[in-house]
Amino acid sequence: MGFHHALSGLNAASKSLDVSGHNIANSNTVGFKKSRAEFNEMVAGAMGTGQCPGSVGSGIGVSVAAVTQQFSQGVITPTANGLDMAINGDGFFVVNTPKGTAYTRNGAFQLDKSGQLVTANGDKVMGYALDPLTGTRASATAEPITFPSGSAIPANPTTKAEIRLNLDARAPLAAGDPDATPPVPATPRQTYGTSLQAFDSLGVAHPVSVYFEKTGPNTWAVFDGLNTVDADGEVVEAVNLGTLTFREDGTLNLEESTLDPISLELGNGAATPLQVDIDLSKATQFGSAFAVAKITQDGYASGELTGVSVSGDGTLMASYSNGITRPEAQVALARFTNPQGLASAGNNNWVATADAGPAIEGTAGSGSFGSIQGCALEESNVDLTAELVGMMTAQRAYQANAQTIKTQDQVFSTLANLR
Repeated sequence: MGFHHALSGLNAASKSLDVSGHNIANSNTVGFKKSRAEFNEMVAGAMGTGQCPGSVGSGIGVSVAAVTQQFSQGVITPTANGLDMAINGDGFFVVNTPKGTAYTRNGAFQLDKSGQLVTANGDKVMGYALDPLTGTRASATAEPITFPSGSAIPANPTTKAEIRLNLDARAPLAAGDPDATPPVPATPRQTYGTSLQAFDSLGVAHPVSVYFEKTGPNTWAVFDGLNTVDADGEVVEAVNLGTLTFREDGTLNLEESTLDPISLELGNGAATPLQVDIDLSKATQFGSAFAVAKITQDGYASGELTGVSVSGDGTLMASYSNGITRPEAQVALARFTNPQGLASAGNNNWVATADAGPAIEGTAGSGSFGSIQGCALEESNVDLTAELVGMMTAQRAYQANAQTIKTQDQVFSTLANLR
């Protein structure tokens, strides 16, 4: 039996060396998970009766029980590529390969010529499309993530604008008072005003001006534009959009305020009229100088893709040449009850098996899926020092088993030479 013991030991040590060599070879492979050789003792049992209590079968060597993968977290290293992603926690990226769905921890992604997010092997990264205006999920199932690369995103016409400002409570009435001592002159309408750019359906910008005239202690009239003279010498009256009424504490009384949208008649082929709702709900009337704090509007011109960034929940924010940054998709993740049951498919991919259990789909930041870090990659979890020590141990085991064969051979030679 000694030869069989040694042969099984040689096979086990050789397998351990194979596993260590594979781990060492992939020590720089992004997202790689090291493996471990696990062994079983083999024992020969004897049948029959009359065995002494406590007797056991004879040991007949060792067998390789399994080579299991160790899905411990790898070190996350920052990179300069905005499309690189690393998972901090459980979960796998879901990719679509020519052979079907697979799972990976390698987040070294890039855009192909059609604008799809792919791995270095060309596998398509799966995710959920988002409504770019609201950021809500636009699809219930994961699909290949695609960006509008090579073509401009269409323009979005302005429908609403928000203006946050303070109107000076110390300002005199706009009409003035010529009978006062000294007389109070009328306040020019352009004294309190601001402007913004509104975009039509073609992405052409149109200037929009809003002016304010104080008509009472806590009331202001709102106008679209100034009184102007057209090419025919006719006076074009500014449009009165409504009235703002403030409370005694300087905040806006929305119930008593009225405001119509600005309507622009266009003649450049865009949809007309262009109507813009002006939101002045955050306006105040305090005893300080007139000041505009913030102006926002929801329209924009067409633009080309210039960059992509990723947030902790896997939302991909695309930046465009028109200054717009909007959500395009959210990266899909999957996790398994028993990840060690996954089968390695090469190319840093795993495929689901019955031992791993069904894939549980979700997104980063929910449940136990962990988070996604952008501009970073997860390094291999191989500990080179431990692997080298393990390789030396396996080498010693191999040498010892070879010595067992040599010794057993010497014993047989001695027996054969007995006279």
